[in-house]
Amino acid sequence: MTTPKHPVVPRDQWLAARRQLWLHEKAFTHQRDELAAARRALPWVQVEQNYRFHGPDGELTLADLFAGRSQLLVYHFMFADGWQEGCPGCSFLADHFDGANLHLAHHDVSLVAVSRAPFDEFQAFRQRMGWRFPWFSSHGSRFNEDFGVSVASDGRGEYNYETYEGKESELPGLSAFYRDSDGVLYHTYSTYARGLDILVNTYNFLDLAPLGRNEGGTMDWVRHHDRYEEAAAKPHCCSD
Repeated sequence: MTTPKHPVVPRDQWLAARRQLWLHEKAFTHQRDELAAARRALPWVQVEQNYRFHGPDGELTLADLFAGRSQLLVYHFMFADGWQEGCPGCSFLADHFDGANLHLAHHDVSLVAVSRAPFDEFQAFRQRMGWRFPWFSSHGSRFNEDFGVSVASDGRGEYNYETYEGKESELPGLSAFYRDSDGVLYHTYSTYARGLDILVNTYNFLDLAPLGRNEGGTMDWVRHHDRYEEAAAKPHCCSD
């Protein structure tokens, strides 16, 4: 990798520039807090459909996914019928879930994944990845369609609050729900596409690194975590 050309200055000039950036960072932190508050202030929609899911112990309701807590985050993991492995991008995000769940579970929040494929179809991949977070199947229900991650294969569907013209029938997202003390469920928030960046702590580290994310396209360097050495070992197309 070629080192990019970059200004090199004395320490005092660096400190002056750093203090200017620090002011920018502080302003952004306050803006981020305001955005989070606006997100929490969104109106809620009561969930009236009787969605059914499948897990290791059989059939479950949406209320069961809360696992006794009042808040639920559902990551819509791209894994459709007949797939042998999950989407690399979704897998990249999912690599961050188990660490978060060590803490979320003790702060009244359940974080789970839900995929369209039948439950048995993603168990081998789950074992291969070594994940422990709860992962359920929505097979046979309209859950994925209703929350905007299964779109029409003819490209006439909607994704991320606008018309979707791509070819993927399954797409990623995250939806948030609240369970009231009387058992009523509410949909409070959903986000898609770049809105999912907030889940990827690896990107937060990269954004602090000298070269940043250093990618030609979003996640173009990402592999399933057991395939990085395999990818590195492959010769370039023009190698002898």
